[in-house]
Amino acid sequence: METELSHNLQQLSEKARSTTEFIHRLKGMSDKVTESCIEFERLVSAQCESLIQMIHERREFLLDTIRIDKETKIRTLKEQQLNCTGKLQQTNGLIQFCIEALKETDSAAFLQVGSMLINRVANTDMTWHQEVTNAAPRVSPIVDLTLDDSHVIRAIDNLNFIQMKLPLAPQIIPEDCSAENNSVTVAWLQPNHSFIQGYVLELDDGSGGEFREVYCGKETICTVDGLHFNSMYNARVKAFNTSGEGEYSDIIGLQTAEVAWFTFDKQLTGTCSGLNFMNDNRTVSADGWEHCVALGTVGFSRGVHYWEFTIDRYTADTDPAFGVARIDVARDKMLGKDDKGFAMYIDRQRSWFQHNSIHERRVEGGISTGSTVGVLLDLERHTLHFIVNEMPQGSVAFRDLYGVFYPAVSVNRGVTLTLHSGLYAPHMDYH
Repeated sequence: METELSHNLQQLSEKARSTTEFIHRLKGMSDKVTESCIEFERLVSAQCESLIQMIHERREFLLDTIRIDKETKIRTLKEQQLNCTGKLQQTNGLIQFCIEALKETDSAAFLQVGSMLINRVANTDMTWHQEVTNAAPRVSPIVDLTLDDSHVIRAIDNLNFIQMKLPLAPQIIPEDCSAENNSVTVAWLQPNHSFIQGYVLELDDGSGGEFREVYCGKETICTVDGLHFNSMYNARVKAFNTSGEGEYSDIIGLQTAEVAWFTFDKQLTGTCSGLNFMNDNRTVSADGWEHCVALGTVGFSRGVHYWEFTIDRYTADTDPAFGVARIDVARDKMLGKDDKGFAMYIDRQRSWFQHNSIHERRVEGGISTGSTVGVLLDLERHTLHFIVNEMPQGSVAFRDLYGVFYPAVSVNRGVTLTLHSGLYAPHMDYH
């Protein structure tokens, strides 16, 4: 029995000690509450003083507006007063002159000025009727301005504290989400009962990898361009405020296009002025004899991609070049002349592969009007192939292609080409 009592006393003692510590913690929290409230009062007072200062500044602006309106009206009235005074003085002078003329006893002398005076008096009477009798003040003496303070009053009435909590998770709107070519659009709803200052949208790498931030802002819809083709991207979004970041939304998967649709990009090609784009930027020609490079609207860094060109016109002894290029390729040289371009240039009878001004591996078979040239970029094997008139033009043209590559051609006078995209890649021998 003593042992049981001793055990119970020990437990009770532990509870008493815990309660004592809890009481001390509560006292400490009371001090922190006091400190926090004092600091918060200071912040609220500062915010209110700032608002009051803004009201004072706005008041001065409004009073200045009234003063400017007053000065403008007074100046207008003075100008009108001066005009009327001048008209009155001219009229009085005419009246006095006519009175003196009527006193003239020499009939011949009166006849010389009588007709002229009659006309002047008639004209003066007409203009007096128009300018003076029917005249009205050009401005109103009443201030025709009204101070619209209703919005401010409502804002002051609604000025209150809000309970800052972490925002809830946004809700993805599947019917408003889409994927087109190599871009995706994600839309979401603002979570209810949450104070939101912004959103963070994240995408994975299209292969189930880690998420990365692609957008941060206040909009509830975002389009992300420049993604990989034929890839399933997972997207999620979260909201944030000054208290921190909320939970993520549910994940939505968006599949980019299996094949790439693109045209020539006039913006990227702008540094070379000799090119002409037609047919919604799918057809290109050149004016001069110097080569100009035209780039496509999309860049590739992953996947297998194929596109073709038809030769619409080929009338001169020239050799257009087809292939791929990095974004900073020289625009005013034949494709393949610098280390940014990988190309095949071809004439009526044969072709060569060219990179960094080194051309090699001559292949028989050329082009003419109506020919087709295909470009196969395989970034899974990191190779580049060419096909002329549905037949492989040699073996693998280039290997070890890593990075981002844009479809590219270079043309000069005498050649017109049309680009065809959205094509499935043919099977090739990679040996």
